[in-house]
Parts: sequence; C-alpha cells; structure tokens
Amino acid sequence: MLKEVHVSLTPRTLTAVTVVMCLTLAACKPRPTDTTNRDQATGAIRDEASLAGRKASTLKGADDDYFADMDRGMSRDINQVAAALPFLSPQDALRAFVVGRNNWVVWTAGNDTLWDFLANNSVGALDFIKTLSSHPSLGYGRNKGDYGRWKYLGLVNEPCFEPATRGDPAHFGLWLDQRQVSCLPDPYADGTKYPGVKIGARGADLQLSNDPKHAGWPRTLPVGSYYGEPTGVVGLRLFPNPKFDAAAAAKWDPERFYTDPSYYQDKNLVRPYRVGMSCGFCHVGPSPINPPADPENPKWENLSSNPGAQYFWVDRIFYFDRKSQESSFVFQLFHTSLPGTLDTSLVSSDNINNPRTMNAIYSLVARAQQATKYGKEKLAGGGLNNKQFNDYPATAKSQLLASLFQKPDVTFTPRVLKDGADSVGALGALNRVYINIGLASDEWTRHFMPLIGPSQKQGPVSPVRIADLQQVSEYWNANTEQTPSVAAFFLASAKPDYLKDAPGGMAYLNASAQQLDRGKDVFAERCARCHSTKIPDLPASVTGGECEGGGNGAQYLRCWDKYWAHTLTNEFKTAMKAMVKQPDFLQDNFLSSERRIPVTLLETNACSPLATNAVADNIWDNFSSQSYKELPSVGEITVYNPVDGAPMKYAMPSGGRGYTRPASLVSLWSTAPYLLNNSVGPFVGDPSVAGRMKSFDESIRQMLWPERRRKDDLLGNKVPGYIQRTTTRSWIRIASGYLPDRLQVLLKPFTPGGQMPALLELGPIPAGTPVSLLANMALISDDRTLGARVDHQVQLAAIAAVLLKDLKSLPSGASDEQLRSVFNNAVPRMMQISKCPDYVVNRGHYFGTSLFKPEPGLSDADKEALISFLKTL
Repeated sequence: MLKEVHVSLTPRTLTAVTVVMCLTLAACKPRPTDTTNRDQATGAIRDEASLAGRKASTLKGADDDYFADMDRGMSRDINQVAAALPFLSPQDALRAFVVGRNNWVVWTAGNDTLWDFLANNSVGALDFIKTLSSHPSLGYGRNKGDYGRWKYLGLVNEPCFEPATRGDPAHFGLWLDQRQVSCLPDPYADGTKYPGVKIGARGADLQLSNDPKHAGWPRTLPVGSYYGEPTGVVGLRLFPNPKFDAAAAAKWDPERFYTDPSYYQDKNLVRPYRVGMSCGFCHVGPSPINPPADPENPKWENLSSNPGAQYFWVDRIFYFDRKSQESSFVFQLFHTSLPGTLDTSLVSSDNINNPRTMNAIYSLVARAQQATKYGKEKLAGGGLNNKQFNDYPATAKSQLLASLFQKPDVTFTPRVLKDGADSVGALGALNRVYINIGLASDEWTRHFMPLIGPSQKQGPVSPVRIADLQQVSEYWNANTEQTPSVAAFFLASAKPDYLKDAPGGMAYLNASAQQLDRGKDVFAERCARCHSTKIPDLPASVTGGECEGGGNGAQYLRCWDKYWAHTLTNEFKTAMKAMVKQPDFLQDNFLSSERRIPVTLLETNACSPLATNAVADNIWDNFSSQSYKELPSVGEITVYNPVDGAPMKYAMPSGGRGYTRPASLVSLWSTAPYLLNNSVGPFVGDPSVAGRMKSFDESIRQMLWPERRRKDDLLGNKVPGYIQRTTTRSWIRIASGYLPDRLQVLLKPFTPGGQMPALLELGPIPAGTPVSLLANMALISDDRTLGARVDHQVQLAAIAAVLLKDLKSLPSGASDEQLRSVFNNAVPRMMQISKCPDYVVNRGHYFGTSLFKPEPGLSDADKEALISFLKTL
C-alpha cells in the first residue's frame, strides 16, 4: 500500500507547492548532457550515430516492399507508380515510392532517446513499453474487448501479431505481442542488412547470473537494426537500450516493472529497451475505402499511410495507469485532446494547450500547383539552410518540384500546419516533423525544457539551428537524404478516398440531380473561396504588386482583404458556379485555398493561431519563413471569462500569429468530427463506412446549424460553445522516485515525520476547473527585458496571494463548488498572463449560417443540398 501525502495549499506548504509546480509538474529539470559530446565550435550536442562513428551513408532508406498491400496495393503496379512520377524512370519511381513509405512507417531516426528520457521524466505518465504490453495488471492490450488496444487506445495493431500470454524471455520478460509463426520475418529488423548503432552496452556481455529468473534472457545485449524491431503496434519500434548494462540487467525485474510502483516509478530505472516512433504512428490508419472487418486485427490492405490516426486517444496512450487516470490532473490535461487530436507542441511546449487533428495527406500535386500561385515565401537567416527539391538531382527533374524554389531565397511552399507556420518549403516542413518527434533530441532539447518550454532556471527558448544539426546529427543528414523519397511516395499515393468507391458507399449518395446541382451552387457561392484549389482568374488588383504570389509578409492583411472582398462579388460567384459544374472540377483539386485566414473572420478557438514555436528566435525559427515572421496582427478577438461568461477583448499579436490555414475538404465524409480540434460532432470509434457516415451526418449538421453544437456544462448559452473542464476532483501526482534528489531534501521538512512518502499529491483541483486556465499560464515572460520579467513575477505572486488568502478561509472538506470559488477569484489575473485566454473550443466557422454577418444565412434546404454535394468530395 503506497503512503500518500496530500499537499494542500496552506501557508506551511506554499513553498513546497511552488517548488513542486515549478520544478516537477512536467519533467521540468533540464535534460542532462555530457559536455564531452559537444561540438567545440557551437556547443551543439552530437547524436548517438555521430558518437558511434556512423555516417549518414550507412543509414540508407530500406527498399524492401514489405508493405506492398498498403495504400491500395499501388506499389504492385510499377506502371501506375511510374505514371504518377513521370520525372523518374519506372524503376527509380518504384524505388522512391518504397523507400519513402518505409521511411514513413518504420524509420524513427534515433528518436528512441527522447521517448526513453520522457519515460523517466514525465512524473509517471508516459511509458511506451507499458503501452505496448498486455500484462494483466494493465487491463488493456490487443484483443481485450472494450479495453482492446484499438478500441481503447485507438492504436493500429500490426498484422501478423498476437497478444502475449506470458513474459517473453527473449525480451527480458516483457509482455510484448508475439509474431505469428506463419508470417515472414520483418525485413527491417535484420541487423545484418540494417546494422544498428553500436554504442553503450549494445553488443556487450550482460554477465547474467544463473538465477532461474534469467532463464532464456539474451546473454548479450543485441545491437539490433537501425530500424529496430516491430512491436505489434504500427509506428512504434523496439531498440536495445544502450544503458542496459550488466548492472542494470542485475536490477531488472519484469514482474515488478508491471506491478510495483516503488520499482517502476523511479527516474533512474533502466529498461532493457527503448521505443522509437515513426511518422506512421500518428498518420497510418484504416483505409476509408477498404476498412478492416475487425479493426482490432486489420490486414495490411486495410491500412493507408495518409488519413491520419483519427481514432487515437492521447489521454489513454500518454497516461498508462488506467486505474488512477481521471483523478490525475495530468490525465485531465491530456483528456482535452479529443480522439484523433494531438498537441504537436507537447514536448516542445509553448505553454499553450493546443490539441489539433492529425493531418490527412491528400492531393500533393494539386497542393504544389497551388503553392506556385499563392505560396510565395521569403527566406532569411537559418531558414536558408533548408533543403529544397532543386538540391536533389532526381526531384529536380520535375518541372513542378523544381519551380518551388527560386535562388537565392524564395520558396513556393504548400503549408501543412494549421497555422501555416511551416513556410520554408515542402522538404523543410517534412524534416521539421522528424525533429519534433525526437530526431537529434540531445541537441534540440538543449534549447528548452521538455514539456515545460521556457523556465526561470533555463531561460527563454532558443532556436535549434539547421547548421548545427548538419554538424552533429548523422540521423538528421540521413533523414534529409530520404525525405525527397517521402515526398515522391505521397505525390504518387495520396489520392482522394471517394465515398462512391467505398463498400456500400453508393447507398449514401442518394440525392437527386436537382438537389446536387443546387449543392454545387451553394458550394461555389459560400465555400469555394477558401475550399477550392480551382478558382476563377483573379483581377490584377488582387494578385498584382505587393500581393503577387499571395502577398505573404507584412502586407498580407491588405492582400487578404482584397481577395476576400472580390470573392463576395457576383462576378466571382457566377464564374465559380460554372467552374464547380465542370466534370473535372474535383480532379487535382485539393479543396483548400491554403491561404492564411485571419482568426477574426473565422472566430474559431485562437490557441492554434497563437502558437509561438515558429515565431522569430523560438524553437522552430529555422523552419518558418521571413514572410511568416513579418505577418501583421489581425486585430482584436473576443474571449470569455470561464466563470461568468463575460466577454472581453484580446489583442492578437503580430509576427506570424493570428491565422489559420483552411482545411482540405478532400474525403470530407471520412474525416469527421470537424474543426481543427475535432470539437464539432460526435466521435464514432468505428472505421467502417457506416461508422464514418454516422459521424459525418451529425458533425456536418453541427457545422451548418451551430445551435446544435455542445454547450458549456456550467455557463450554457453565456458562451458560444463549451469549455473543457476537469471532469472530477483531481490532483497533480508526483511519485517521489521521480523527484530530483536535491528537491527531496527540500521537501522533507514539509512531510509527515520528515520522511518522503512514495507519492505526493498537489491539490485538490475541483471538478469543473477550466483545464486550459491552468495549462496556458506563461511560466516566464516572453519579453526578456528585466522590467517585463519582474512584472511577470509580480503577477504570479499576486495570483498565489489571492489563492492563499481564499484557501485559508475554507473549511476542511470543502466542496468542489467552494474550491472553485477560490480559483474563480484568481481567474482575471490568470487570464492576464495566459498565452491563450480563449477557452471555448468549438466556436466559429459560421459561414453559411445566420451567425456570419456579412452574408445572409442559408435556408435549411440549401444546407441539405450542400451536404449532398459535400458527400461526393
């Protein structure tokens, strides 16, 4: 039985609470580094491949076509692949396709170092080895009914595996999925063909004793493959932990790892394996047009590389302990990520709780064509070091791809991120994704505190520099050689999934020709200006002069206003209606303008357009254009006090923030719920056509009839939607084993008998507390001048003083309502230092409704006609 101490907010424990919140809430100690691993000129830290003497040339992309059945089986037809990539010979086209897909699905680029670090420094929340396991103590795993890995976690189970029934001696007793004997070996796990990085204990004798518990264990820690081993979950790969030496092996106890918190809640625990993550973890999903009969056990032909992990439950995946989830505030924070969404700045935190949908990747040719017209971006500084297609002989043969860059500093870029920040070219955007999930993590986490971002101790976030990565990371260099193949793979494979091609799909396409024609007219008049690659030719007054190439930069808002005003004219709408009715309208149409839409017009939640990671001098500075950094402020938005619903004005900053890229409507029928955070419409965890259409039918009607959207549990119609609040009374729990030794010494005077308990609990945080009210508070001032820093600390102190005064007045055993009243008194001050004080998640995008003032709302009949057309996209 664990001993627990409930750390309440009283005068005696205020110091302890402050220390705990500032130093341990989310792994807030700086990542330790070995100074001998630094580059002498820059101080950048070398990755394991570099330290082991491996060159990028020894980490080549695999050309095994093990996934041939995926993605419509396209790689089985060399002529089809060659037709999609005409700038390459048929054989080269096929190889690029295969190498690109392998990169996407199994290449982790050494990021197992990051995920292992987080396993020991996320105060007990994240442990991917537990996520992969089927030990009875966990209560979930492959084929466990309501707690099956697919149904409960939303992870894609890898074909050819079955659940563990016991600890596997070959994997040091871990309960990992077992490969079916009837299946061929995973070719990427071949350490002879793809020799792993030999470093640390890899390849060393573990000096195991003759103790029976070691029976069947490997006597030597494997070196393995640089692709790792399959785990039974698509996108997660297993690597021997180079820190698992003889001493660690002697201490390893697989049963205690699953059952004894005093053992596994230890920051110094060395697991025998690390888990690496590929891009496929967040992007491979069930094919909309060939869904699996049993989602828990799909076949490769049922999986596609591009729809996104639409069924992914971040809260359950990133907080493994099912028994204590809901009463943990960390879980409540993850719980704000609705199924199919993830905060991509979770590790590289900008102090904004910002879950967004996993991007579906469709119609890249159309996107590239669109970029040549409106995606012109100016590069400067470190952004000039991004690779462009022109740097690679194969892709430079493509007239389209080669036209996306003009020397020395102009790129025409399709944007992927919701805020349009990835603006340095398609390859730069791709390469940044790999860093964000852990490539070269020893170097890039040097620039901030993982999960915390800026801190009083470490200071502000600084940019990770591409020039440094080129010097210290052979994984980076190997990755940049492979991403052109990833681009080629998606150029060829990312085709729309039409409802008409899905099993039983035609039964849902039952509109009359008259209704469908009316739907096309409505789309042309109200939707196409933001949701069509194909639009009528624009007048020179809209596209010329400072607005050439989209007008991206300091003048963007003026150029946007000209474009928007023109789309409201009869001239535009009449021409657009004729275009939508052309038989080839959907061909090579990405169904997005990819322009940056001001959030003042969208009225959607502002946290995504307020993201700061790509602004000047922040962590992704080298991966955003100078044009992005010069974007002007969009003006003021209205936000709402989460206590009484009172509206207030908030001035949006400039420098890149304030805009949202319109989502593509390609395969819209298969991607519900809607908005950039999946907050509009019901989640249906069934990937069948019927399941997707059930979600589509309700979600699209909530979009067009906003009054049907969910209302806030406490404020009702006082705010335009709902606020994500804690679902029950919760605590910030920190096992003392995760605390730095020095901090344990500081805390002992505040603990019963001066002894550290096994578990500290900070709270209670009452049910109904707005999660982002706490999660979005800036830990330090973005303005690093002395005056601003002091002022920020004064404001934090004022918040603490208010909380302390009010808490002292509460009786013991106070109710949630009484506890909320304490938090409520501090809300105005908390909003003042919030990096995003917008807490209503499902508001906005009122186009076509009576809430959009520039145009009259559509009739119910017109809305239904529009829905009929949207089903065909």
